[in-house]
Amino acid sequence: MEFIDEKIENYALSFSQNESDVLKKLNRETHAKVLMPRMLSGHMQGNVLSMLSKMLQPKQILEIGTYTGYSGICLAQGLTENGKLHTIDINDELESMVRAFIEEAGLTDKINFYVGNALSIIPTINETFDLVFIDADKKNYAAYYDLVFDKVRKGGFIIADNVLWSGKVLDDETKMDVDTKAIHDYNKKIHNDMRVEHMLLPVRDGLMIARKK
Repeated sequence: MEFIDEKIENYALSFSQNESDVLKKLNRETHAKVLMPRMLSGHMQGNVLSMLSKMLQPKQILEIGTYTGYSGICLAQGLTENGKLHTIDINDELESMVRAFIEEAGLTDKINFYVGNALSIIPTINETFDLVFIDADKKNYAAYYDLVFDKVRKGGFIIADNVLWSGKVLDDETKMDVDTKAIHDYNKKIHNDMRVEHMLLPVRDGLMIARKK
């Protein structure tokens, strides 16, 4: 999942914003208590998401795939004074942990946390989004994109995580597994969508950043 030389990444992090105490604690607890901790955004990507959000100063953010809440807390740092982050996750076993860290981060009034199927929940959120972050089941990336597109304002952003999929996207298409094929197809979909400007940023496991024209 990591494509940058470890020494270079450590150097970059040493000259970047430090993790807050809450994020450090969330990082530790995720690795100690939760399956597949590599799904956590982590320090490097968390800084990127936080900085992008602060640049955009969004009023409304949608996050599809909360996991333990690290990326949501980072994204919420750029919200306007009365802004909201809406985050959705299907795993109810993590709900108490997520809510506890949202409260510890002082973001209870800034974050609306939904538990359930995002495909069903997204249509019920009547907001226009400045920023959408997709980091959920890979087979539905394209479906999430199509579902949120009309809810994103002109000039707004849709960012998808894991678009390099540990380098598996370089495999022969005929040999790709289901998730890899879904990610590769998503990348092609964005690349061919004339309604957006886009770039694939090779940070951590890859971020596809699309700006709605």
